[in-house]
Amino acid sequence: MFEAGADDTPRSLPVPAWLVRHGDDVALFDCGMHRDLVGPGSAREVVELFFGLEVTDDDLVAARLRAAGVDPGEVGIVILSHLHFDHVGGLSQLPNARVIVQADEWAAGFDADLAAANTFNPADFDLGHDVMNVGGEHDVFGDGRVVCIPTPGHTPGHQSLRVRLSDREVVLCADCAYFGETLDGGPLPPIGHDHEAQAESLVRLRAMRAAGATLIPGHDTGVMAALPARLD
Repeated sequence: MFEAGADDTPRSLPVPAWLVRHGDDVALFDCGMHRDLVGPGSAREVVELFFGLEVTDDDLVAARLRAAGVDPGEVGIVILSHLHFDHVGGLSQLPNARVIVQADEWAAGFDADLAAANTFNPADFDLGHDVMNVGGEHDVFGDGRVVCIPTPGHTPGHQSLRVRLSDREVVLCADCAYFGETLDGGPLPPIGHDHEAQAESLVRLRAMRAAGATLIPGHDTGVMAALPARLD
């Protein structure tokens, strides 16, 4: 499912949600799993047709935020890379957030054919939040520090996030690149909305890396394990 031509050896996939502090503002890039996936039930049964789940209440975004000293109700912005269940499931735990999403992605979430083809479930993300649809690059706070970068292909309106730290830029690639080897020219997944567009998005990300940015792929256990608790 994750690399064309790979065998069926199981692979562990971390599911990150990124806390971004910008002055007094608190934003998230993606928000992890829905609480319905913790215990037995129909939602978990569907997911477990494809994945073995190891998720507890302590792994959900609300619990992780509280562990970081953040009240989930105080999160003002959630930037969604795309609308797959492991990136939007935590929205129900973030009642006061404005959602920032690429317009093409949001439209696909409500198009019956595109939603089915991309396994989008509006029940995960159509929860009454204030939604900002953006087209192309979007400067979240207006100062160039946190910028949405369109990287379509995995889904119709996938986006990555560039965060400018004091000494470098970090790009959170989400599912434009599952693994570090994807960024290094490894195979794309056998499934996806538009492989040609995804390949072009990867070229764009590699150019950012060549210019000095640090790229973090979406689901690479080794990369995640090597990161410090904070990127300052």
